Amino acid sequence: MKYIGAHVSAAGGVFNAPKNAYDIGANAFALFTKNQRRWEAKALDENTIRKFKAACMRYKIDTKNILPHDSYLINLGHPEEEALQKSRLAFLDEMQRCEQLGLSLLNFHPGSHLKKITEQDCLKRIAESINLALQQTTSVCAVIENTAGQGTNLGYRFEHLATIIEKIDDKQRVGVCIDTCHTFVSGYDLRGANATEATFKAYSDIVGFEYLRAMHINDSKVPFASRVDRHAPLGAGEIGWGCFEFLMKDPRFDGIPLILETTDETLWPTEIKRLKQWSNDD
Repeated sequence: MKYIGAHVSAAGGVFNAPKNAYDIGANAFALFTKNQRRWEAKALDENTIRKFKAACMRYKIDTKNILPHDSYLINLGHPEEEALQKSRLAFLDEMQRCEQLGLSLLNFHPGSHLKKITEQDCLKRIAESINLALQQTTSVCAVIENTAGQGTNLGYRFEHLATIIEKIDDKQRVGVCIDTCHTFVSGYDLRGANATEATFKAYSDIVGFEYLRAMHINDSKVPFASRVDRHAPLGAGEIGWGCFEFLMKDPRFDGIPLILETTDETLWPTEIKRLKQWSNDD
């Protein structure tokens, strides 16, 4: 079964997100559980939590197919101690908010070295940050998103993801979210079924499909291996429909949230409908 949705608005309260997903024909969705561009956030109250869980039930969206994303401010590999601690506290808060809402996944970008420490030292810090959060929570899986490789962001090579996972103590609570745009612009080809098959063979060999917990389904506005993060509507970018048809028909991508972050929200219902037509679901 394919679970397809988009990163929907939670404006007015997280409990509005399930209806926003339902309205576009989704059976999965992503959201921010707080303002993604601010460090501090009002704590979730019992009424908000109750209304969110009730909305998920009302619109028949299983919480395992919901992919919250953490704040863009967080850098779990920050080279400076004060900023690192601030990021770690914010990440723990994000994990705890997911637990309160009954969610099992938290998607995040791994971190950046800012040209102040080595890549390996930064990857080690990222893993330490994840371990600390996992030790202080009980149920949420830390889902590392591969990146486009802009600036000093790590996570744009499958080897980076494998190195982080290798250093995580509880392997049951770490996973990966593969973003198709990020994958393509970081140098893994997805133009057509053969290229997509080869890229996921590399992912399988280096990281392993057992760690694939979610995907972001995006076309790319910019060329192959450009290391620039610019999403495009499906079929309107440099990747093309062949990749997305391949993903929908391949059972290895069943049972995980497949989330659109394409740039024209008005196209989401059409994109979701077309993707579902390629899956073998009723």
